[in-house]
Amino acid sequence: MQTRRGFSFGFTGDIAVPSAAPRPCSHPGCGVLVRDGTGRCPKHPKQSWAKKPTAAKRVTGRKLQQLRKELFEREPLCRPCYRKGIVTLATQRDHEIPLEEGGTDTKDNEQPICADCHEEKSKAERARGVRRAWAGYREG
Repeated sequence: MQTRRGFSFGFTGDIAVPSAAPRPCSHPGCGVLVRDGTGRCPKHPKQSWAKKPTAAKRVTGRKLQQLRKELFEREPLCRPCYRKGIVTLATQRDHEIPLEEGGTDTKDNEQPICADCHEEKSKAERARGVRRAWAGYREG
């Protein structure tokens, strides 16, 4: 492997094939060029993902199917749509307070919700999660 002007060349027979161009470190505010393809410089290694020890245990399988069935029998309409005066059948079992934000997987924290409302709510939850994640990167 040879390097010229920041590009690494691997050889396939007699032909030199360039690898990816160097890119800036993906850590916020770091502009160090990274050539190894990891996206991070040695100063800012990417942390490996691990499930949080405090993560709530999610209900799955037949128990979840039963909970959804009971919820839709009790309350078949989408709760957020109903509050707006719109009649829409619910298709999702949703946590009013997300598990990631301290909610519980109990009947008092569940609501029936349609796919459109669920997507809108999930998008807002993802945005809050991203803000929480990036808050840990701020250097004082």
